[in-house]
This record gives sequence, C-alpha cells and structure tokens, in this order.
Amino acid sequence: MTDATADSAPRNKAKKSDRPSALKLLFNNTLATAGLIVFAIIVVIALAAPILPLQPPNVTDPAVRLSPPLTEGHLLGTDALGRDLLSRLIWGTRVSLAVGVSATLIAAFFGSLIGLVAGYAGGRTDNILMRGIDMVMAFPYILLALAIVAVLGPGLLNALYAIAVVNIPFFARNIRGMTLGLSRREFVDAARLSGKSHFSILFGEVLPNVLPVIIITMSTTIGWMILETAGLSFLGLGAQPPQADLGSMLGDGRKVLFTDAYVSMVPGLMIFALVMSINLLGDGIRDVLDPRLKSGALARPGARTAVKRESVPDRGQTPQTVLDVQEMRTEFHIGGSIYKAVGGVDLYMRQGECVGLVGESGSGKSVTAMSLMGLVPTPPGRIAGGAAWLDSEDLFAASDERIRQLRGGDVSHVFQDPLSTLHPLFTVGDQLIEAIQAHQPLSRQQARDKATALLESVRIPNAGERLKAFPHELSGGMRQRISIAMALANDAKVIIADEPTTALDVTVQAQILELMNGLRKERNTAILFITHDFGVVSAICDRVAVMYAGRIVETGTTEEILDRPAHPYTAKLIECVPVLGEPDRRLDAIEGRPPVVNNLPDGCAFADRCPFVQDDCRSGDIAMTELGEERGVRCLHPLNRETADG
Repeated sequence: MTDATADSAPRNKAKKSDRPSALKLLFNNTLATAGLIVFAIIVVIALAAPILPLQPPNVTDPAVRLSPPLTEGHLLGTDALGRDLLSRLIWGTRVSLAVGVSATLIAAFFGSLIGLVAGYAGGRTDNILMRGIDMVMAFPYILLALAIVAVLGPGLLNALYAIAVVNIPFFARNIRGMTLGLSRREFVDAARLSGKSHFSILFGEVLPNVLPVIIITMSTTIGWMILETAGLSFLGLGAQPPQADLGSMLGDGRKVLFTDAYVSMVPGLMIFALVMSINLLGDGIRDVLDPRLKSGALARPGARTAVKRESVPDRGQTPQTVLDVQEMRTEFHIGGSIYKAVGGVDLYMRQGECVGLVGESGSGKSVTAMSLMGLVPTPPGRIAGGAAWLDSEDLFAASDERIRQLRGGDVSHVFQDPLSTLHPLFTVGDQLIEAIQAHQPLSRQQARDKATALLESVRIPNAGERLKAFPHELSGGMRQRISIAMALANDAKVIIADEPTTALDVTVQAQILELMNGLRKERNTAILFITHDFGVVSAICDRVAVMYAGRIVETGTTEEILDRPAHPYTAKLIECVPVLGEPDRRLDAIEGRPPVVNNLPDGCAFADRCPFVQDDCRSGDIAMTELGEERGVRCLHPLNRETADG
C-alpha cells in the first residue's frame, strides 16, 4: 500500500501541468493564428448574411451603375447593373464557401474510401480501383471538370459535382499509399490473429492512423476547391445569373476591367484572403496533428540544442582529459512542466579511455550524450547549465558552424539501431564516402579507397563489394560494423556509443565489443559507452559512471565498482546480472519505479526504492562524497565504505 501511494503521488502532481492543448499549439503558430482569425471573420460574416442590414444582392439600379467605392449607401460601390458589391460579395462568399466545403467532403469521403479499400485489399481489387483512378488522372483535371459540366449542364450544383469528382484521385492516391504501408504492420497482423473481421480492422485499426492525413489533406484542399469553382463560374459554367458567387463576380468585372477595375478587385481580393487564410490554417492544423508537436513541443526542433545557461563553471584542474563535463543540466520544457532529464552531471574522459555510463532506461544516459553535441531537440529541450570542454574548447559556447565541423569529425556517434540511422535509399558506400568528404578534402575515388579500408578495419569481408550494398541487405552485426566504420572515418577523438549492442544476439554482441575495444586501443580514441548491462561494462570499460534520475550517483574504476559497489542502486543493478557458473544465484529486480524527473523528491532520488534508507536521506541535496582518487558516491550511508576507503 505504501509503495502504491508513493508511486501515485508524483503522478497526481504531474497531472496538474498538462501538455499544451491543440488550441495552444495552433495559436503558437503566428501565421496559422492569423489565418484562423481572417477565416473566422469571413465565415462569421458570410453566415450572418441573412441578418445583416444589406441591400438585396440581385436588385439592379441602372441609376447608380458603376458607382465607386465609399459612395453613400454603397460602401464598395456597384457593378455594371447597379447591384451593391458589398451585398453580392458577402452572399457570394457564402455560396463559394458552401460549394468548396461540400465538394471537399464529397471528394474526401469517396477518395479516402477507395484508397482504404485498395490499399488494404491489394491484389485484383487494388488493380481495378487504382486503374480507374489512373484513367481519371490521365485527363487534365480542369478539362475533365469542364467536360463533366458540359455533359450535366451549367449550374452551381453540377460544378460542385465536377470539382468533387476530379479531386477524388488526389485523396485516393494519398490514402492508398498510407494504407498499403499500414496494412503490413504488426498491429494489423495482431488484429487479424485476434479474429477481427476485415471491416473491423480497416475502420478500427487502419482508419484512425490515416485520419490525420485525411484531415490535413482536406484543410489544404478547400482553398483549391474554391478556386476551381470560381474558375468554372468565371467561364459561365458555375453560378448562373442572377445568383452570385466569387467566380461569377469576377466574370462580371472582366467586362469593365480597364475602366472600373474595383469591380474585379473586390471579389479577387476576397478570393485571395479566403484561400490564403485557409492554406495558413491548414498548415497550422497539420502541425497540431504532428505527433512530435502534439506531444508537447511548440515548434519543430532546430539543428542544435538551445543553450540557456546563466553562468559557466570554473574548469579547475583536469589534466590530460579529452572531454570534461561539469555541472551539465538539460531540461525539457513541455507545457507548464520542466523535466530535469540531466540534473548536474560531472564526467571526464582521458584519451584512449573507455568510460561506461550505466543506468536504467529513463535515467538520462542518452540525453547526457546527445547534449554534448547539441542533438537534444529544441524545443522542448535546452541546456540550462554547466559546461562541456573538448580539449580546451567549450562546446556549449561554440558557434553552430563549429559544432557542425565537430560532429562526425572530432566527436562521433554509434547508435543502438543502425537500420534506423543508416539511410535506406543509399548504399553504405555512398554514406561512408559522404561522411569522409564532409570533413576531408578528398576526391570521390580517394574517399572510396578510404571507405574500403575502413570496412576492412572493422572486419567486413569482401569490403569492396559490400560498399555497393544497401542497409537492408546486411545483417544486424554488419550494419553495426558499418556504423562503427563511419564513426572512425575522420579519426574522432571521442566516440559516443549509445547501447550499440543491445539489439544484437550474444555472439555478435561479443564480436562488436571485441572490435570496439581493439580499435579503441589501436587508435587511442576515447569511448563513452552507454549501456544498462554491467556484463558489457566488465568487458570493455576502464571506468564506470552510474546514473540515476539525471545525476551520477557513483563513479570509479570498473573493478572497484563491480567488486565493492558503494551506492545501493549500483549494488541492485549488479545483482540483476546473471553470473556464469552460478545457476543458483538469485536475481533480484529493483522494487518500485524511478521518479518522474518533473517532480523529483527532496533528498536522495533513490530513497523510495532503497532497502537501507534512513530519515536523513529524504531531505537536502545529496552531494558526491569522495571515496578515493577516482572514486565517488552520492550517498549519505554508502555500502562497503571501509573497503572503499582502504
């Protein structure tokens, strides 16, 4: 009961600061907000046309024909028949909006239905439906619309049908492509295995995933529909006299364009304002439905993490270090919450040294590594404090161009899943050559020769032919070797390996670890090895830094940490690792869950899960206590203190 209460309390507090609503995300986009305001004003005025004090839109008065704007009783003037332009503009906008929205709904419904069925069914059904769509797309859409209206006869309703029909292929093609990919996904296979019918899978599993695309397509299509309807009316095939829409008003003004241009300018400016506002609003809706933006970021991430630190810590004495990190803090500002993913990390690495960064998932390891080269997305991330020195250069104070030069040059990354980090449309040779030429003035042939040598150095057989392979043609171990070769391409001083062996089987994992360890010693390159497996740490790392809730809680040599862990969290992590030859050894999981980093408790963050917790552990800031020259622990009551001190 106590654990459940402790776990629920932070979650209840966190709920007070919800993520931004859809409206807040939309209003953050200045152009989309402007589009929404203009569009809302136009729609409200058009809907209020019956109750506004307007003159009848179709009543002619030759006595006041072609009256200029601001004439008494005619704010926007009159046309060639003496009809009030303001009244006709508002009523015409009402008609154009109704036709544009209706045509979009019809095209979206039938086009999306065709796309869903074709993409999901595949085979003959797909061929029949899509060849029919291809036949429609074989004709220029405006000529096809003219042909449909010619067959059905002039009229606003027939123009609506024509515009809707010629836009059905646009929806069908887009939705079919989305559905084709989704219907082969694992969650659809799981729905089939559960016994769901095709109808239930199509409309219960696939449709919700393509619905955002349908909405986005509709939001950007309404403007085109209005333009196309106006075009037909301009040619006399849409609205028929005396009915007014924006296109027919343009057609009427064409006759007096050179003498009384305002007759054409009034509906023309309305079409511009209406279509532009809809397009801007459509862009905003697209951003709101973007999962990344919807999750809390208010804009698309920039090319580098924003640095917003008030002061720079003194470096102090850190001799012979290639990378020195002090008091680094990285935060994510999402809605009203601040997630302190990295809460003050101190870390250093010497040339040729391998340092293991260990901790549970969510402890801040990857964010720490990505912060060094500004890879944390902004927004919502930002570096809020601290410094990171590469040799004597403060990375957080470097220019964007300098960081671009350092990325892949002096500092390289090896990520967990090479299939997602290697570009699927380019051969591995092209990607290796690109990585080399980005930092070295070599010809393509010279870069290719170096790429071949790199593949040989990472023990890939037949390296020359492997350069021609695409990532999907290689095994997981081969792809990871390619990623390591790319990291070594420019003789990096520091390689950040973010769980590079987690997705590999045990045999390949051992080969990759042996390879990285050998290359590290051969090239004298420092490696920051991120993992949650102490078994991997023991095979490659010289020193270990254990991380929990965004902070380093223990550091020391690998031998010291494994033999005499000082922090209870470190001891618990080691107890989770099976030991060869000890089949009866009990593997104990760590009870409870890590705290949420937007609501960290006072005192030790591990207190609620620690079996040795005492009252003083729950208050104040727990500082790092030195237990030796390179040994430290963030704990008031460390384990094995006597042997550690000795």
